[in-house]
Amino acid sequence: MLAQRMSYLSGSGTAAAREAAAEAAGAGRHIIDLAAGEVMIEPPSSVREGAIAAINAGTSRYTDSIGLKPLRETIAEKLSAQTGIGWKTDNIAITAGAKQGLLDAALAVLDPGDEVIIIRPCWPTFPSQVLLAGATPVFVDARPPTYTPDISTIWATVTPRTKAIIINSPNNPTGAVYDRPTLQAVGDLAISKQLWIISDECYSSFVFTGVRHESIVTAHPSVRSRTILVNAFSKELAITGWRLGYFAAPPEIVSAAKKLQSLTTSNANVIAQHAILHHLQAGDGSFERGMHERLSEARLTGLRILSGLHDVTPPPADGTFFFYLDLSRLISALPADGPIRSSEDIARLLLDETDVGSVAGGTFGDVNGLRLSFGAPRNLLESGLKRVVKTLNSLKTTQAAA
Repeated sequence: MLAQRMSYLSGSGTAAAREAAAEAAGAGRHIIDLAAGEVMIEPPSSVREGAIAAINAGTSRYTDSIGLKPLRETIAEKLSAQTGIGWKTDNIAITAGAKQGLLDAALAVLDPGDEVIIIRPCWPTFPSQVLLAGATPVFVDARPPTYTPDISTIWATVTPRTKAIIINSPNNPTGAVYDRPTLQAVGDLAISKQLWIISDECYSSFVFTGVRHESIVTAHPSVRSRTILVNAFSKELAITGWRLGYFAAPPEIVSAAKKLQSLTTSNANVIAQHAILHHLQAGDGSFERGMHERLSEARLTGLRILSGLHDVTPPPADGTFFFYLDLSRLISALPADGPIRSSEDIARLLLDETDVGSVAGGTFGDVNGLRLSFGAPRNLLESGLKRVVKTLNSLKTTQAAA
């Protein structure tokens, strides 16, 4: 019999969507995968060169469980420049992707019986890891079209058991980018109620439309001593499979992570660490600028196509590389006794009948949402989104006829 904690885990909905698309492709179908949480381009040459050099040098031994000191020093310098807040090596831990950093944070600060505020729609890793730590997720729903959390609602969820709040800006899946007043209000709440802030900033490189990403420690420097800032190189360098992330936090959290990682993974992959260190030292930023330009163009192309939707308002898509569609108006207009009653049904329909992979909003705690990635190659993105628009626009007619 499995441990009770396994009942808390439903598996990754995004992974399931990718697997369904891969299975369909394996059956000979030409699938356009708009489900993936990654940009489909080659990583920068500087990362590859760093990895090859490390391999050729015979690099194969353990590092400190929280990572190479030169890499931690370099990240501290980078983060200091980005946030305007000074960070030192003892504030940085290297992790096997952002997920390990988030789990380290949960295990370091949460006890059974604690409550954690999570803004929904949310990445499903958040509530699952809170449950694994023995704590309880408490959800606050952010509403379309902006998906910006209402601070008064967050305050209303606080109880004597509340220990932390998890924020994610730019937000996966909605693309919402929290403005300074929102971040400051979250900071005021954390200080007033003595809460930990776990801030997932993995999409900080992907912000559009003139808005800008601002870390909560920049917007509200007083929360620095109670903030665990989680990030990764997976998205910004297109190396999701390399599994290298980091977090910045008070030294006691880094020390806790050192204990945890020494008993679980030991260190993150040493070749990946050397590769990233080389990139940070030798890269000129051209790859990051080029990726942002590419995604900015893809976003505009996608929004132009999605503007053809009849019963769905195109999303703002201010950040990340996702279009998040609110399908509530469309679904409510369909026959109540018909086969399409949720975004899960629509995602299945898109894959089965149009060969387009997507992620249903139920994965993120929202039965009306649908996530589509614009990190796919340009020609596939255009073709896939046109199929989505055609299918969604025909639903009322086809379902009424059925």
